[in-house]
Amino acid sequence: MPVVTVEASKNLSKETKKEMIENVSQVVADAYGLPIQTITMIIRENIPENIGVAGKPVSEE
Repeated sequence: MPVVTVEASKNLSKETKKEMIENVSQVVADAYGLPIQTITMIIRENIPENIGVAGKPVSEE
């Protein structure tokens, strides 16, 4: 049972998340030759203050 985790600082709409879950799950299922029912996807939306890139918080960019 593959698990796909996506972490990002941007909050996506419910509709966009639904589309992403469907599309990514299908790609992973095809790659592994598994039924889509075996794919789990987790979307974690982090606040920009908790993410740093190049030594600086994303919230300061």
